[in-house]
Amino acid sequence: MLIFKIALPVPLAQTFDYRLDSIAISPVVGARVRIPFGNRKAIGIVTGISTTSILPYEKLKSIEAILDGQGLFPIKLWHILCWAADYYHYPIGEVLFHALPILLRQGKPALFMPLYQWVITEQGKAIPLENLKSAPKQQRALAVLLQQPLYHYQTNEMGLTSTVLKSLRNKKLIKMCKQDKINTNWHYQFLCTGKRLQLNNEQAAAVEAISHENQHFVAWLLSGVTGSGKTEVYLSILENILSQGRQALILVPEISLTPQTIARFRERFNVPIAVLHSALNNSERLLVWLRARNGEVAIVIGTRSALFTPFSQLGGIIIDEEHDNSYKQQDGWRYHARDLAIFRAREENIPIVMGSATPALETLYNVQLGKYRQLTLSKRAGNATVANHYLIDIKGLYLKVGLSKPLLEQIQNHLKAKNQVMLFLNRRGYAPALLCHKCGWIAECQRCDHYYTLHQNQQHLRCHYCDNQRLIMIQCPECNSTNLLSVGIGTEQLENNLRPLFPNTPITRIDRDTTNRKGSLEKYLNDINQGGARILIGTQMLAKGHHFPDVTLVALLDVDGALFSANFRSSESFAQLYIQVSGRAGRSGKQGEVFLQTHYPEHPVLQILLQQGYLAFAKQTLIERQSAFLPPYTSHIIVRSEDHDNQQSMLFLQQLRYLLELNSLKDDMLWIMGPIMALQAKRSGRFRWQLLIQHPSRYRLQQLVSYLQPLIVKLPLAKKVKWALDVDPIDN
Repeated sequence: MLIFKIALPVPLAQTFDYRLDSIAISPVVGARVRIPFGNRKAIGIVTGISTTSILPYEKLKSIEAILDGQGLFPIKLWHILCWAADYYHYPIGEVLFHALPILLRQGKPALFMPLYQWVITEQGKAIPLENLKSAPKQQRALAVLLQQPLYHYQTNEMGLTSTVLKSLRNKKLIKMCKQDKINTNWHYQFLCTGKRLQLNNEQAAAVEAISHENQHFVAWLLSGVTGSGKTEVYLSILENILSQGRQALILVPEISLTPQTIARFRERFNVPIAVLHSALNNSERLLVWLRARNGEVAIVIGTRSALFTPFSQLGGIIIDEEHDNSYKQQDGWRYHARDLAIFRAREENIPIVMGSATPALETLYNVQLGKYRQLTLSKRAGNATVANHYLIDIKGLYLKVGLSKPLLEQIQNHLKAKNQVMLFLNRRGYAPALLCHKCGWIAECQRCDHYYTLHQNQQHLRCHYCDNQRLIMIQCPECNSTNLLSVGIGTEQLENNLRPLFPNTPITRIDRDTTNRKGSLEKYLNDINQGGARILIGTQMLAKGHHFPDVTLVALLDVDGALFSANFRSSESFAQLYIQVSGRAGRSGKQGEVFLQTHYPEHPVLQILLQQGYLAFAKQTLIERQSAFLPPYTSHIIVRSEDHDNQQSMLFLQQLRYLLELNSLKDDMLWIMGPIMALQAKRSGRFRWQLLIQHPSRYRLQQLVSYLQPLIVKLPLAKKVKWALDVDPIDN
C-alpha cells in the first residue's frame, strides 16, 4: 500500500498524501500526476513514496492520472531545487513548478510540438528588392528571409513584426511552413565560423587557467575593467566546452540589453543557440526546455529563470555582470540566481565564470576566503584607451536643462569632432513630480504614497511603483489654481530641451518608454552604430554591456541622491553604476572623457572611485561593513509583511519578535531590528513593514528560522496579512 507525497503550486510548506488505486504503472519521483484537490482537479509532482501517512489509507484520495513515465528533472537539478526550497524557506511545490515551462505546469505532455517557420516562396526569390522600396520594412524582412528561414521567436530578435510578415504573405512572397525535424548533430559538426580576435596576455592567461580546470567545479571571478574584452574570454571558454560535446548556460541580467553580445555568439559558433526571452510563446519555451534536456541545444542564453533549464551534459556556466541586482528575484520565491548557479555548478561538478567590471562585495569577500578564484583583466582590449574622469562642482552654477555651462561646452566640442555623447539620467519621464505653485500641493499616487511621474508626451501621470496612471489635471484639487509646475528633470524633458540647442544633431533616447515595442532597441542600437555625431540619452539601459565605438564623452547628471541613501548598499550600487556608465566612453581608440556633475565633489565615495578605482573602493567598503557587522560578515533574513490598514502587519511582526526572543536557539550574537516600516512604506495600496534578523553564522540563522517557520504559520495574524521571508535580501 504505497503512499505518494505530492507537491502542489500552493503557498503551503507541505506535500499531500495520495494513494494509487486503478492504474497499473506507479509514478516515479519527479513525475507529474493529475489529482483531485478540494473541489477541483490539480497537477502535482511526486516528491516521495512512503508506506505511512498521518491519515488512514482508506481516507486518502486517489491519483487520477500519471502524466509522465519518467521524472521531469535530472537528478542533480532535482537536488538543487529541493535544497533551494529549504534554504529560502519556500514551499517545495511553488519551487518545482517555477522551474517548469508554463505548458508543463498546465499538464500538457512533455513532447515536442510542431514548429513553423517563415520561408521565402519562389515568387519572393524572383522579385527584385527594389520593387519594395516604397515599403522599407517589407523590403528589409524579405532581404532577411532571402538569407535563411526564421522561426517566430527569431523574427522578434530580428525586429520583424507580424504585420509586415503578413503583408508579405498576402503578396505571396513568403509563407509559413511546418518544420518536423531539427538538426541535432551539432556535437559532430561543431565549427567556429566567426572571426577570432587576438587575445592579449591577460585574456590568454585567463582562458588558459579556466580551460586547464574545466573538468571539475571551480568558481572563477573574471574581474576586468570595462572594455577589457570579457566577452572574447567567454567565447574562448565556450569553444573549449563545446569542442568536447558539452553544453553551456549563459546568464545575463536582461535579455533585451544584450543583442550585440548574442549576435557575437551566433557569429562565432555554428551550433544551436537558444535565447530565452519574453518574445517566446509557451510552445517555444517548452521546445527550448525539451531540446536542452535532450542535448540538442549547445548554448542556452537567458535571464535568471534560465538557471532551471535541464541539460543532458552541462559543461559550464557563465554569469555576465554577476553584480547586477536583477539576478535577485524580488517577489514570490526570492532566490538569487547567481548564488543558486554557483550551487548548481558545484552539484554538476563543472566550472562557473562570473564576469564583472564591478564585482559584488559578497563575491570579493568569497575571493578573500579562498572560495572563489579571481582573474583580473586590468587593460582595455585592442586599442581602447582609459577615459579621463572629471568632477564638475555645480554649486552656484546656472543649470540649463540640468546641464552646467562647462558640460555644455564639452558636449559641443565632442560633437564638432563627429563623435557621440552619452548623457546618463536615471529618471525616465518628463519630470519626477507635478506641484501647484500657489499652495504647494504635489500629485501623489494614493496607492503608493509616492509622487506621480509626469509623462508630457503621453499626457498622463504615472506611478513608477504600481504603474497606476491618470490624466494630467488642469487645476489643483486643493486650491483650484491652474498654475501647475513640473519639478525636476527626466529623460523625456532632457530630450525635448536639447533638440533646439543642437538642432543639427540626431538625438536618441533609450529608456523603458522608448523601447517597449519589440525590435525598437535593436533599431536604436543600429542607428547609433552607424557612426557620426549623435547625442544619446538614457537610463541604466545604456549602462550595461553595450559597445558604442564612437562615444567619447559620457556625462552623469543628478546622481547626488545616491550618495545619501538610507540603504547601506547604496554606495556599492552607485559605485557599480558609475563605473559601468563611464565605461561606455573611449572604447575604440578614441580618447574618452567622463564628467560627473555634483554638489559634493569632496564626497569620499567619489574621491576614492576617481583616484583609486572600484577595487580600492570595494576594499575600503568591506572594512567598513566588517566594523559595522553588516553583510557579507553577517547574514540577514527579513520577514516582510503587508496589510491594508497599517496595523495588523506591525502586530504580526511584534508577535514574531516575541517568538524569537523566547526561542532557545537565540544567543548573544543574534540581532533583531524592528518591526519597522519599509523604506517604501506603501505600495499598491498595501502598507509594508519588516523585521530584520541578523547573525554572523548563516547556519545558526537558518536553523533558527527553520525551527520558527511552523510556529509563524500558527500566529493569529498570519492569515490576515501578506507575509514572506527574504533570505539574503539586497533591498534592506
